[in-house]
Amino acid sequence: MSGYIQVDREERLAIVTIDRPPVNALNREVIDQLEVTFDELSVDAGVGAVIITGAGEKAFVAGADISEFPQLNSANGEQLSRRGQQVYQKIADCPVPVIAAVNGYALGGGLELVLACDIRVMADNARVGLPEVTLGIFPGYAGTQRLPRTIALGKAKEMIFTGEMINAVEAYRLGLADHLTAAGEALVKARQIAEKILQAGPVAVNLAKKAINRGLEQTLAEGQKTEASLFAELCDTEDQKEGARAFLEKRPPMFKGR
Repeated sequence: MSGYIQVDREERLAIVTIDRPPVNALNREVIDQLEVTFDELSVDAGVGAVIITGAGEKAFVAGADISEFPQLNSANGEQLSRRGQQVYQKIADCPVPVIAAVNGYALGGGLELVLACDIRVMADNARVGLPEVTLGIFPGYAGTQRLPRTIALGKAKEMIFTGEMINAVEAYRLGLADHLTAAGEALVKARQIAEKILQAGPVAVNLAKKAINRGLEQTLAEGQKTEASLFAELCDTEDQKEGARAFLEKRPPMFKGR
């Protein structure tokens, strides 16, 4: 795709790079292009995993384009918030795992984008935070909802109420980062994780993600029913039969995604 979003394919892996110099700040065009990108990736049967990263080592996404903020009012402010939430939800709902490879700053909408991903890898030069309150607003792309679901409630509130940044080591300690790497190595680690995912049964991975995401919105009892229903669906697939046969025959499985 032309514009601010670049998509590179490495067989079944899609690498999505946000490239809007100097710090990959979000504006309406970037959000629109992210939506188109994930609409396409979500229906591409040839994609088994996605990595999102930012161009360069300075920033993953250093927040929103503040030049768009002075014109905000109650009407278009709600529209802006709902638009960002809608696009980020499409990323969260992508049928295949989405891995964030975070280099440099991930602030505001950038951190909210990271939170929409399934797995988060941060280089040790990463600095993350939700500084919106220092601009007189608060995180509106689901940051107030996803951060408290990811780390301890009190720490999430502190980050949102103060707007302070934390470094990658602290993010890892809090569980906001799942992996910590040397500077420049986040994408390498993300690829390694993606390669392991791509070796697994694709239907199993897709339905596992669906079971997790649906279950998080349900009670434990409801979530277990969802899990059983999706497990039953999986048991009628060719991949499930192939996985069992391959194990019994002591050979690598040849999954077909059906």
